[in-house]
Amino acid sequence: MKRVKKILLTTMILMAALTGCKEKEKENIKIVVAGPLTGDNAEYGNGFKNAAELKIKEYNENGGVLGKQVILETYDDKNTGEEGATIAQKISSDSDVVAVIGHFSSGVSMVAAPTYDENKIIQISPSASHPDYASLGKYIFRNNTVINIEAEEGVKLATQVLNSKKIGLLSIRTDWGTSTAEITKELIKKYGATLVGHEEVVEGSDDYLPNVTKLNDAGAEVVIVAGMYNTLAPFARQYKSINPNIEFVGFSNAYSNQLLELGGEAVENVHFPTIFFHESTNESVKEFVKKYEKAYESLPNSLTAQAYDSVGIVLEAIKKANSLDAEKVRNEVQNIDYNGVTGETKFDENGDAIKSFVYVKVENGKFVEVSKEK
Repeated sequence: MKRVKKILLTTMILMAALTGCKEKEKENIKIVVAGPLTGDNAEYGNGFKNAAELKIKEYNENGGVLGKQVILETYDDKNTGEEGATIAQKISSDSDVVAVIGHFSSGVSMVAAPTYDENKIIQISPSASHPDYASLGKYIFRNNTVINIEAEEGVKLATQVLNSKKIGLLSIRTDWGTSTAEITKELIKKYGATLVGHEEVVEGSDDYLPNVTKLNDAGAEVVIVAGMYNTLAPFARQYKSINPNIEFVGFSNAYSNQLLELGGEAVENVHFPTIFFHESTNESVKEFVKKYEKAYESLPNSLTAQAYDSVGIVLEAIKKANSLDAEKVRNEVQNIDYNGVTGETKFDENGDAIKSFVYVKVENGKFVEVSKEK
């Protein structure tokens, strides 16, 4: 009798355990967005959040993924490494998290990456461009180009489209700004132009006249600006007060509506290489822009579009894996061929996205596409 009771008790325990597993299987799929939701770079973090909300809503309205609803959780890393490290630990303690979309800057992304990788959480940064970022682990990906690829497009734009042989360079004094400047210097030589001067500034400066004077006196025809919109806009305004004919080339992290608002007429004719152009004739791009503008009363920039596609990549990988097993989903991300609003996305063996660029400029207060020809 005791033996029968023991068997029954064991059976009940096993059934309870199995029921618990089944209940766990019914839990939602959790995606996290981590980025700067406050402070100088809040436009980017909130763009990531908005994009993720839109993409997740699309899936949930069509039954979710694997019969489950997708939920979004957000964290404000304030664009600091210390906050990023703390958030990564907190996210990694949540077994429901499948993937993190973020962080914004390369520095914060690289601080957080080892923690995500150790805990088998997929991290896709829509914006990190440091060459070493994606190599930090097998679960680490970037849906953006490595900075030397974007920098090369910027130099090609300056030398082949704007036809300049005398180039000035302004960079912000951060890890990203310094490494980008060094890469850009080598590329200027490669394309047969002359670097007439390089000025480095502290991010958030408001007096650029000493830098403007040096670059202008050196005879710069085009200035490549390795800084965000809050650097490019005031720098362009102060430069054009001295030389209205100067040309500028920026990077994708300055290609935003905030640049137009801050810079006004001073940012007319500023050029950018970009992966995403919101006025593309592509139907999926048009639909995305329409939905985004209706929901948030603003236009998406390239990094926002890359966040939108990053969420889509994760959810499609889950569908292809037909599982929430971390390794299976990760392998599907690695091998994906995703057609999104930023074009076709594939990842190389390092986890770096392979992308193509278009060129845009500011014209009459709007971004317009320009030809890659001279």
